[in-house]
Amino acid sequence: MVLPFYDVNPVRRTPWIMRLLIAANFAVFLVTPAVATIGVGAVSTADLCELEAFYHRYGAIPQELVDNEPLAQVPTGPAADGESCQVGSPGYDKVPALSALTSMFLHAGWLHLLGNMLFLFVFGNNVEERLGHLRFLLFYLAGGAIAAYGFALAFPGSEVPMVGASGAVSAVLGAYLVLYPRARVWSLVPVLLFIPLRLPAWLVLGLWFVLQYVYATGYATSGASGVAYLAHVLGFVFGFLVGLPLRRPRRRRRRPVPPNYPG
Repeated sequence: MVLPFYDVNPVRRTPWIMRLLIAANFAVFLVTPAVATIGVGAVSTADLCELEAFYHRYGAIPQELVDNEPLAQVPTGPAADGESCQVGSPGYDKVPALSALTSMFLHAGWLHLLGNMLFLFVFGNNVEERLGHLRFLLFYLAGGAIAAYGFALAFPGSEVPMVGASGAVSAVLGAYLVLYPRARVWSLVPVLLFIPLRLPAWLVLGLWFVLQYVYATGYATSGASGVAYLAHVLGFVFGFLVGLPLRRPRRRRRRPVPPNYPG
């Protein structure tokens, strides 16, 4: 998989919403229990139980989204013995529809966070410039929500929380592909080591989408990584469709008219 890190596609307006979204994702991550599980030492069972309870409270759970009701039994934290997680009735009121939004600002680790924010940083500024600040924010949130609900409809019985901005960022990628397919994107290509190459956006994002689609058609959630690839595909398709009517028509070059000399 190629890793984009810069696009040769300048903007004329400061992408304030993109910057605020990136800052918000980092800020939220630093105050969540996920930070306690990323240290160099061993992670305690209590920390893992607190993290699981946190994800069940603020993450998007497919069964909850489909039924529009919170689960009756959820992890609530570490058990008294300190060696297992306690399960019981949630001591809070949860609005499933709202969790489709809050889950976009939660991440499972640094790699998860940095990967999403890198793609948003590279491709988000141009999409924001085309849409405008407010419409970009609404588009971003709608993309994440549609990806979450789409995945939930495909797997309505799943009780595994979904977290991450991947669905929303995928919508940005889909819009960028249809709006700027010929833009050049500097990417690290895994040839022996990583070689920086300037590639067209249609190739970089096209390969990315094909990879997500292959995983999604094989199994929507990877058993090894727990990634909801189907949500990526749905977010990308949503962004692509939104971007279609916003494309600027290509200007045809006028052929020079030969001078008409009097004969």
